[in-house]
Amino acid sequence: MSWLWAIILGLVLGLIAKAIIPGKQAIPLWLTVIFGMLGSVLGNWVATGIGVNETEGIDWMRHLLQLVGAVLIVGVGDRLWAGLRAHRRRTT
Repeated sequence: MSWLWAIILGLVLGLIAKAIIPGKQAIPLWLTVIFGMLGSVLGNWVATGIGVNETEGIDWMRHLLQLVGAVLIVGVGDRLWAGLRAHRRRTT
């Protein structure tokens, strides 16, 4: 069941990240989910590093860090995806 929640969280974070980043992103939905999941992991890692991963009530800071991680990874991943697609078009 934890994989299902990871996929749902990745989808939500990835879609929010795509909405925050200006312009149109060319990455497909499946890659958005993966980048959202990676952003969640990055945010959890940073939250653990600064000591805010376990708090009383809702972990707002951890969730914010997860979103920031998703925005970073979606932004970088979109640029890499666009570059890969452009390279494939030039070589064929």
